Amino acid sequence: MSRQFAIALAVFGAMVAATAAVGGRFTASGLGPWYDGLAKPAWTPPGSVIGIVWGVLFLLVALASALVWSAGPARGYLALLIVNLILNAGWSYLFFVVRAPAAALAELLALALTCLGLIHLASQVSTPAAWLLVPYAAWVAFAGFLNWSIVRLR
Repeated sequence: MSRQFAIALAVFGAMVAATAAVGGRFTASGLGPWYDGLAKPAWTPPGSVIGIVWGVLFLLVALASALVWSAGPARGYLALLIVNLILNAGWSYLFFVVRAPAAALAELLALALTCLGLIHLASQVSTPAAWLLVPYAAWVAFAGFLNWSIVRLR
């Protein structure tokens, strides 16, 4: 592992860890009677699974970002990543703190677009990095469908 990659991994790891911590705090504040009382589709994953998936996805985002940074970096990638991470935590705020699933869904659409943008920018400098971001985009799409289903059931 090169020194540049190790430093980039530490920086991006800290960024995604901060996002996970903030989003987790927002999520925890909304769990309980309100969330338990929401009508949700039967295929809603348990919270423990969701937490594990997000942990893996954040690791992949950090790895992909370190690869991109070490390879270039891709023009605009860092700025878009920052917007993406803000939107990521913002979804948890809107859904769990504000308790506004419809607003969270609208925000999630912007998050999904930034995921696709990150894949595009990463692909310009590192094909492996772009592929590491695909599961993140797929999960955000799944989360969007789940969020949409909850809005429809209200």
